[in-house]
Amino acid sequence: MLSRLQELRKEEETLLRVKAALHDQLRRLRVEELALQSMIRSREGNDTVSSATAAEETRKQTLGQMDNEAAINQTELHLSLQDHEEEEEEESD
Repeated sequence: MLSRLQELRKEEETLLRVKAALHDQLRRLRVEELALQSMIRSREGNDTVSSATAAEETRKQTLGQMDNEAAINQTELHLSLQDHEEEEEEESD
């Protein structure tokens, strides 16, 4: 029973690390996407808003989206069991 509890705590820690890593990656991808959109708009000549204003607006949008914890938690994760199995093997040794 105690080992199962320890295993669940370890799994929880792993999932929290994965969640944090995915959250960081999502933030970077959103910033990159917004930067690319800005580049495309500027090349098309449709960029009527100043760069500083657009960057600030983009930052606010990104932060607002990242605060939606419910949406993040509803995201389905497909994780490999290989790492977990390797950890179990190491514990057995």
